[in-house]
Amino acid sequence: MRVAIAGAGAVGRSIAQELLENGHEVLLIDKNPRSIKVEAVAQAEWLLADACEIASLDDAGLERCHVVVAASGDDKVNLVVSLLAKTEYGVPRVVARINHPKNEWLFNESWGVDVAVSTPRLLSALVEEAVSVGDLVRLMTFRQGEANLVELTLPEDAPLAGQLVGSVAWPQDSALVAILREGRVLVPSPDDTLEGGDELMFVANQDVEDELGELLSAR
Repeated sequence: MRVAIAGAGAVGRSIAQELLENGHEVLLIDKNPRSIKVEAVAQAEWLLADACEIASLDDAGLERCHVVVAASGDDKVNLVVSLLAKTEYGVPRVVARINHPKNEWLFNESWGVDVAVSTPRLLSALVEEAVSVGDLVRLMTFRQGEANLVELTLPEDAPLAGQLVGSVAWPQDSALVAILREGRVLVPSPDDTLEGGDELMFVANQDVEDELGELLSAR
């Protein structure tokens, strides 16, 4: 898979390194010469250019990319890159970094964003996830379908503890995608038994989150 990353700061370079280790092709783009640190991610391709300009994206061969990551520290730049990647080059998947929570409402399909990652919101969610038992915590929003990745640690005294996954009437537009148990990641099957202390990961429409939380809670 070929991935273009707009923004070669610490975040962009870290993403690039991870993708390279997973066997993908990576192109890093940045207009600031001080950000072009080829030795930091030597296996990547580098381009000194403004990712908000069509000519630069032509040079980058964006039409050949499967994914574009708008990872700069400027939300305006990330929005423009996302829009150009989707509308001008038809990139199948566009992931955008949100630096300021007040701008979250802009990062949607209208601007070409398939997945928006808000660093402040994600950190807040991880703090909640670490200390919350029995409360539904939203970890990530998938903007295009208005679905969320949510997590809940099942209380020991929850009514569902001891029940089979397949016997539970889960809300419509929700799916249990993983169970984290004693350091293991389990792909749930209908015959798996839910246990108190399980971390349950769901993809769910935001309209059913309250219903899902009530079903899983001990209250």
